[in-house]
Amino acid sequence: MSPADLPRELAVVAHDAGAANFILGWLEDRPDLDLRLCAAGPAARLFALAWPGRPLRALPEALRGARALLSGTSGPHSTVEHDARRSARRLGVPSIGVIDHWVNYRERFERNGTTELPDELWVADEYAERLARTLFDPALVHRQTNRYLEKLAARALAAATPHPGFQHVLYVLEPMRSTWGRGDQPGEFQALDYFLSHWAHLGWDVARTRLRLRPHPSEEPGKYLGWLRALPERPGFAGVEAGLDSTADLTASLGWADHVVGCESFALTAALAAGRRAYSSLPPWAPPCRLPHTGIIHLRVSGK
Repeated sequence: MSPADLPRELAVVAHDAGAANFILGWLEDRPDLDLRLCAAGPAARLFALAWPGRPLRALPEALRGARALLSGTSGPHSTVEHDARRSARRLGVPSIGVIDHWVNYRERFERNGTTELPDELWVADEYAERLARTLFDPALVHRQTNRYLEKLAARALAAATPHPGFQHVLYVLEPMRSTWGRGDQPGEFQALDYFLSHWAHLGWDVARTRLRLRPHPSEEPGKYLGWLRALPERPGFAGVEAGLDSTADLTASLGWADHVVGCESFALTAALAAGRRAYSSLPPWAPPCRLPHTGIIHLRVSGK
């Protein structure tokens, strides 16, 4: 099946932003659909913005009368999509699970010792397709065009503005949920410091570089303010122009940036699609970056 083949009566269930954005990219091209939306977490906000006139429903109501289910595949912090696939199977409703990243594929479908696979798995690039086919029945795996990434890249290019004499660096943050065995400092702050240690190798002039930190949607406001306040006190960074990225839309952030840095955020792949240089800041003592894209520059390997 493809997005063009989805039946009109479609239940859509999602929690995390990644799969929700992929789903939006496909369904924006299908205004004919009678959507039955069930969402929690970041997906609820995204769906409300995209379809302000459509109410969010409880899961049983969303599946009632649906001829297919399209769902995200979040991690263990959410069960709504797993519950949706299980209920759909019981009701005889075909289900499609959207894999939006390149990690933890099996865990997405396991809850409390039970596995609930959909009837189809949708991926959006050749890397995800290759990995999924090694872990699941290849007949389940279907690669679709990544309309979300295509649209995002096009809008970012259109939003780009010249800034002669300056370069703009966007750092996309994400919680690492580990200290990697090095004291109490969270991994996301270790990666930030490691990135700064490579500034000279990258050949960037502090006086002509503007840095913005873009917090992850799951992080608390103000988490990185202390780090930013201390930045001018570091040797070589006096007078640096740095601050938080306050734009709600990643498109605008990518349009502003020349370089995009992060650990292993999806935003690095979006940066590549938008023609920006992308860098992984994971230090050598952290696990390797799991993004398989060959265009990403790994500071732990190259140093430049």
